Amino acid sequence: MNAAEFTLEALETPALTKAHLADLLFEQIGLNKRESKDMVEAFFELVASSLIEGTDVKISGFGNFQIRVKAPRPGRNPRTGEAIPIGERRVATFHASAKLKEQIHGSIEQGGSSEVEWSLGTE
Repeated sequence: MNAAEFTLEALETPALTKAHLADLLFEQIGLNKRESKDMVEAFFELVASSLIEGTDVKISGFGNFQIRVKAPRPGRNPRTGEAIPIGERRVATFHASAKLKEQIHGSIEQGGSSEVEWSLGTE
């Protein structure tokens, strides 16, 4: 395995956390723990700030994050039945790339895999 690839063993918890990502960078790429944590934090800060500014985030081979403006609409309080207006709001959306969808679909056909391989380099 070269420095641009690493594998993700089956997780003990149902979620992949930023701390786990930092640990993977430390263990499999060789960054020190502080650099690993800083790199993960910087990545997510960059994604978040881009979305806040209204810029789409496209990650090749993974998917696109976009901000969508939802129009105001009438709502209803489920307890009282009272009509309540819901104002316009911005929401983040994610659309998986075709490559990611193929990988997900392939893992279902193969009976699910406990290991996922990601490439951090260019193809």
